[in-house]
Amino acid sequence: MVFITALFRKPDPERRRRLERAVADIDRELAANLELTSVFDQTKQAVVLENGEFMRHRATIEIGLAVASGALADLYSRISDTEAAMERRGPANSIRDDDRRLIETWEGDARSVQRELRDALARPPLSPLGTLLKRMRRVLPSRR
Repeated sequence: MVFITALFRKPDPERRRRLERAVADIDRELAANLELTSVFDQTKQAVVLENGEFMRHRATIEIGLAVASGALADLYSRISDTEAAMERRGPANSIRDDDRRLIETWEGDARSVQRELRDALARPPLSPLGTLLKRMRRVLPSRR
């Protein structure tokens, strides 16, 4: 009987508040990182990108917004490569094309993930029954 009532239970408001807080903190961190990359674009001086909020809220995002967590984790895993690309220099303090592409790709992906994170939070949360039905649709073959 507990299983049946759990299927129709509304999402926990406290859990939702934690998720909103996590998204806001990570959104602010991504905005700061994008600002730092624009400083790099202007000055060509290497910057250190932030990742503290992501580390603090990673589990909350993975549980609450699984749709966006994969891209977000991938983006943050590439921070060290991006920072290294900012530090490498060629002749006359130039930046290699590969490094420039890597930095610009990270910056574009950060903007995309930031939008994806906001959009995922804006979608109404699924009830446990909705989540179960969604999983069943993925597992069971369609008759079409």
